[in-house]
Amino acid sequence: MSVAHSHVGPWTLDDVLALPEDSTQRVELVGGQLMMSPAPGLAHQRASHRLHNLLEQAAEAAGSDVEIFEGINVIVPDGLLIPDLAIVDAAAAEEAGAAVSAHDVLAVVEIASPSTRVTDRKLKPALYAAAGIEHYWRIELDPAPRLLAGRRAGSSYTDHEYLAGAIARIEEPFPVAFDPGSLIRR
Repeated sequence: MSVAHSHVGPWTLDDVLALPEDSTQRVELVGGQLMMSPAPGLAHQRASHRLHNLLEQAAEAAGSDVEIFEGINVIVPDGLLIPDLAIVDAAAAEEAGAAVSAHDVLAVVEIASPSTRVTDRKLKPALYAAAGIEHYWRIELDPAPRLLAGRRAGSSYTDHEYLAGAIARIEEPFPVAFDPGSLIRR
């Protein structure tokens, strides 16, 4: 994205939202600086697609008035993040344009990839918690799939770990149950 190299000064939310769409990378904004990551690999995409389907089915079964999105722009106090999945209040999603406010997001999911592992473990949880997002889930694919389902506790998340081969049963923001290992199996 050559425009990133010709920009002068700190980036703003408007600057980032004005960038052309680019399917080869994700562009996020933290503290006036861009964070770019490559498009997700196949295992990551498989896990994201499967979890997206599971969440949609569970939300529908629970009668939860939410929408599940993949790779959307979420405005946080310090910029703009793009979680792999986001559970968003349906009425707010209906009104949103290019981005949704963090206060309309009930949960975010990040699937740790080699290029995003540190960001997904350290930086993003702190930014999501500061934005008031109640649930932060992280899927780790290596060495074996596991889910860390976090609930906000002040400025961080308290995680509950679910390993592949066991059923993760989560009640909020709506009931859902699945084996983290099922996210990558063919």
